[in-house]
Amino acid sequence: MQKILIVEDDEKFNEILVRTLMQTGYQAIGAHTANDAYNLMYDQTFDLILSDIMMPGIDGYSFAETVRRTDPAIPILFITARDDIASKEKGFNIGIDDYMIKTIQLDELKLRVHALLRRANIGKTNQLTVGNVTLDQEARVALLSGKEVPLTVREFNLLSKFLEYPNHAFSRAELINEFWDLDSETSLRSVDVYITKLRDKFSMADGFAIKTVHGLGYKGVLTNG
Repeated sequence: MQKILIVEDDEKFNEILVRTLMQTGYQAIGAHTANDAYNLMYDQTFDLILSDIMMPGIDGYSFAETVRRTDPAIPILFITARDDIASKEKGFNIGIDDYMIKTIQLDELKLRVHALLRRANIGKTNQLTVGNVTLDQEARVALLSGKEVPLTVREFNLLSKFLEYPNHAFSRAELINEFWDLDSETSLRSVDVYITKLRDKFSMADGFAIKTVHGLGYKGVLTNG
């Protein structure tokens, strides 16, 4: 599930944006100041940022400049009351990707968000991201909050299965047959060992968890962090 950060000091408008995007199928998290946003970004990864310009403390321009220095690729959409060319020019020169004038149409916002995320994902088809966990299928690398997590081939394959099919329950026998090619009672228990290892290694994951399906096996579930 793609995650969107909303930086807007107007609490009511912030809540409207969060609710709209979550109803559209995204995971949306609101921040009321740039410093709040920095704190969220410290231990979470986001796919898109929506930001106001006029905010208390650090304004949207300075916030976007800081984000651009640390992440040149993440799309940034300004939503602001400033409707002059100079403000737009400054934003685009900093490196934002789109600009909307308040009062916005929520249906138009959803279209722009979809387009920005689609463009951002071009060239990333071999990557799967859920919360702060990213799997690079080509490089066979797993990242947690941007840091590589050492995994065996079997651990990587199991994690990939759960991430690719969220909320689908897999029996131990299904997992054994696919990744071990064994079906003995003893080998069924080895699945539990690998799940425990994955849970330990990704205990700080947000947006995703491996849950036990009693009497059957396991499933990956999407969470709210």
